[in-house]
Amino acid sequence: MSWISKTFSSSIGRKIVMAITGLFLCTFLVVHLVGNLQLFKDDGGAAFNIYSHFMGTNPLIRTMEWVLVLGFGFHIYESWMLTRRNQTARAIGYVENKPSQNSPWQSRNMGLLGTIILVFLLVHLYNFFWRARFGDLDPDINNNDDLYTLVVSSFHQWWYVLLYVLAQVALCYHLIHGFRSAFQTVGLNHRKYTPAIKLVGYAFSVAVCAGFAAMPLYFYFFK
Repeated sequence: MSWISKTFSSSIGRKIVMAITGLFLCTFLVVHLVGNLQLFKDDGGAAFNIYSHFMGTNPLIRTMEWVLVLGFGFHIYESWMLTRRNQTARAIGYVENKPSQNSPWQSRNMGLLGTIILVFLLVHLYNFFWRARFGDLDPDINNNDDLYTLVVSSFHQWWYVLLYVLAQVALCYHLIHGFRSAFQTVGLNHRKYTPAIKLVGYAFSVAVCAGFAAMPLYFYFFK
């Protein structure tokens, strides 16, 4: 085994991969949110459909989709491996260590939060990405010319709205812990800067997740 393999199979190496992919996925969330905010324009979905068509047909964006898939794949895999390693190391369990006094709830339940997010992600990708690209939907939807219609119909299903909002709550807690931890892992851990990073992390997590959660709620109750 090479030194690269040994490094990235260690706990520190896995945390570095988690940190880098996590921060990369944070940038994706911002871009995705900005694009999806076109849904709130009162233009019958015209702006959102222009955005969707561009994202679905631009060669550079289509290439970046594979980079995004790799980012998600590495992040999920390393998270799973770290969770298993931590569970093995805690043979005594949390009871005697009083975890509630030593760490916040979200840091002890990143596995649960990640599982909720993963379930939502699979449903979400099937509903919008897979059906639009490979499904038997209306030709305009398959050509990314009228994804707005698919969004409206999806956000009128109560179970999907509930899953969407629940996933955003889980994502918010996931980001609150992960954002600060990512910077700490890559070396930005200083008493002068850590409070600011923590504050930015809170603001980022709440703003992004509230923005995403507002979309299904808006269409379900007002459209």
